[in-house]
Amino acid sequence: MRIHYHKLLLLLVFSCSLPVAHAQAPVAAQNPASRPEEVEWTWEVRPSHVDLKLPNVLLAGDSITRNYFPEVQRQLTGVANVYLFATSTSIGDPRLSRQLDEFASMENVTFQVVHFNNGMHGWTYSEDEYKDAFLSWLHELHAIAPQASLIWATITPVKTETSPGPTNARIDARNSIALTFIAKAGIPVDDQHELMIHHSDRYEDNVHFNPAGAVIQGQQVAQFVHTALMKTSSFK
Repeated sequence: MRIHYHKLLLLLVFSCSLPVAHAQAPVAAQNPASRPEEVEWTWEVRPSHVDLKLPNVLLAGDSITRNYFPEVQRQLTGVANVYLFATSTSIGDPRLSRQLDEFASMENVTFQVVHFNNGMHGWTYSEDEYKDAFLSWLHELHAIAPQASLIWATITPVKTETSPGPTNARIDARNSIALTFIAKAGIPVDDQHELMIHHSDRYEDNVHFNPAGAVIQGQQVAQFVHTALMKTSSFK
């Protein structure tokens, strides 16, 4: 089912997914079983009116990405068609690549920019497992958008820590791991973590930011995306 703007799809997964073999996901072979959270979901949005003359942009992330998506879409009105792929599935979970592949197949568009983040979920996966799977996630994104400019968004801090996660120490560790790969790949960094450290009054719960905070995030995301689009030969 295609989900249009203002139409929301919540997919609850109550059982573990079957193992999936993937040539570029060695972690799946080492840890073939998913470890889902109590509630699992995907949230996919496409523009209600796609302008074929405009480039396509994908925001890939989680519920924090989902919250700032409307502001990014507003900022880029008349500039780009903005799509959203948000999921609770973590890097390290073999379901993630299948979900992304299904989304890309369903939309069947060429993305000029992919702004992505993953790391606020999957706390039953260790940081070593996160590290082992991160490069495969980059390969997956490149596979569905081979010509796209990639932008990594750092994982944002949490207001209140929980065990086994999220904790700010583990978030810092995951950000450090991700940045190692991102730097080697020469991918620009949208430092959402640094941004929201300075807006600790904008939390609406222990993890997410309120609408005003989401606007602050979305404005910075849009700036990064717009800069990336300006560097592509097809953008005018």
